[in-house]
Amino acid sequence: MRSHRRRLALGALTAAALTLSLTGCSDLELHGYLPGFQAGKPPVTNHTQMIDTLWVGSWVALLVVGAVVYFLIIFAALVYRRRRGDTGLPVQFRYNLPIEVFFTATPVILILGLFAFTARDETTIEQRDPHPAVKIGVYGKQWAWDFNYINENVYTAGIQAQPQDLRNTAASRPQEAANSNFVESELPQLVLPVGKSVELQLRTRDVNHSFWVIDFLYKKDLIAGQTNYETFTPLRTGTYQGKCAELCGEYHSRMLFTVKVVTPAQYAAYIQSLRAKGNVGQLDSKYDRDNNSGSTGSQNSGGTEGGQQPSSGGTN
Repeated sequence: MRSHRRRLALGALTAAALTLSLTGCSDLELHGYLPGFQAGKPPVTNHTQMIDTLWVGSWVALLVVGAVVYFLIIFAALVYRRRRGDTGLPVQFRYNLPIEVFFTATPVILILGLFAFTARDETTIEQRDPHPAVKIGVYGKQWAWDFNYINENVYTAGIQAQPQDLRNTAASRPQEAANSNFVESELPQLVLPVGKSVELQLRTRDVNHSFWVIDFLYKKDLIAGQTNYETFTPLRTGTYQGKCAELCGEYHSRMLFTVKVVTPAQYAAYIQSLRAKGNVGQLDSKYDRDNNSGSTGSQNSGGTEGGQQPSSGGTN
């Protein structure tokens, strides 16, 4: 009777400690240490909360399974340990059908469940909007980004990393090269309006790349010879860091960009500023270096698009 009361008391204390620890979690812990979440503010896009829920839910399930496994290991080691005075071998069991079914069926159910939730969320995220408010053509290239604002018929061309210049700097001023930092205002920048459905049309001019905005919690590959699509709605204004997530060559680490989510009025003003600069038209596939697809572009791996004129028509 006393032992039973002790177990009840221990269980109550454990539950109370677990509840107290959970209530003490900060916003960072509650979101599984994923970036892009701020207390009292909406998620960065309409997909980030879904991704976060899948991430946290998966870890909760794994931690529960781990706790059960560790409990059973410790329980068996304590209860069935060899005691003083024991001789010979304990009773041997060859088969235990209920236990074998349990430890076979449980992992299968967990894996199928994780697959089902992942497939459900990925299907939702990959669903294209038939009428997006904003269409952006994204070209990845060694080692920068071009952005076509398709509906508005304007563009921005990223300046590529110059391998020869970087090598010269490293050879003549190694300390400066080692300590050099990027100036954010000089990185390629993609500007998006908050609250508007956005479709990205992702292509590459050379090798495979991957478009990754860290706080969006989603990345999409750029595959040579095909167009991939990513659809989302930005929900919070701000500036977010992006990078290539596919090893694409010597200066892969320098293939950075920023995404700036602004109000619709600020977006319209930005589009007008591009027109004022003369960035009218669309940068199309004629600047590609993929000779296998019949491209006529003359870029080399360290070239820029400076001085080249875009086509006047849009690409869809």
